[in-house]
Amino acid sequence: MCHAAPVTDPLRPDSAAALTAWADRVRLNREQVERRRKAMPPRDDYYAPIAAMFRADPHREGDATVEALRSLVRSGDTVLDIGAGGGRYALPLALHAREVIAVEPSEGMREVLLEGMAEHGIDNVRVVDSRWPADEPLHADVALISHVGYDIEDFGPFLDAMEAAASRLCIAVMLSKPPPSRANPFWEAVHGEPRDPLPALPEFLVLQLARGRLCEVSFAEYDAIGYGDDEGVLRFLRQQLWIAEGTPEEAKLRAILPDHVDYEGDDVRFRQDPGKLGIVRWEPLAKG
Repeated sequence: MCHAAPVTDPLRPDSAAALTAWADRVRLNREQVERRRKAMPPRDDYYAPIAAMFRADPHREGDATVEALRSLVRSGDTVLDIGAGGGRYALPLALHAREVIAVEPSEGMREVLLEGMAEHGIDNVRVVDSRWPADEPLHADVALISHVGYDIEDFGPFLDAMEAAASRLCIAVMLSKPPPSRANPFWEAVHGEPRDPLPALPEFLVLQLARGRLCEVSFAEYDAIGYGDDEGVLRFLRQQLWIAEGTPEEAKLRAILPDHVDYEGDDVRFRQDPGKLGIVRWEPLAKG
């Protein structure tokens, strides 16, 4: 069970209690992985097997999240994209802003990002190979995290460093259900127990209020990532469930896969409701 620090008012937790509750959820999720890991050893680059899925056309139209971010970023801004991945948002924002600083520790993700920059002739993205907080001081007008934070145990210092780096605005793009939750039905089928949940958008808003940050939240239609075909889905699920290809555990996945995905033209998407996509913005405390 999750043992958060006691609070006198559950509707108004203090910062320490909220941070402890967040850390407890992340820790329990991680410990469950460590107990249930099968043939897959820990990976230096967790995202390498699926990095190609995060490739996206920076000129794409109709992406509600991109449009919302463009409305918040000014043309003269420098944007710090923490955990930029393959550039799903860093690249379209680079077409709109003065500069993007893309912080990304995954080599596989950085390769996808650099390929996208070369393919589309984008030269105003500075790629930084680092976890966050970064070793070098980084400063920008706007600091952005997109689907980052769900699994960060020590989230307080992460957010403090994000605010310290931003002179005008901080933005967090988060789902009400964490992205790994789409693997939950498969986790129970393979491992025989429910997946311990990670925190997501609702918990983030509670945490921010406890930290004294008053946030504005808007909602956008979530443009879920497609997996191309069954093998793409299985690659994602093997990563999430920490199982190896060709094992009895994977055979269980293949048996139940049609019950949980939809085939849309040349793409495959999970049938599960991904939840609501929230775009949270706030002024750094020192500037607010």
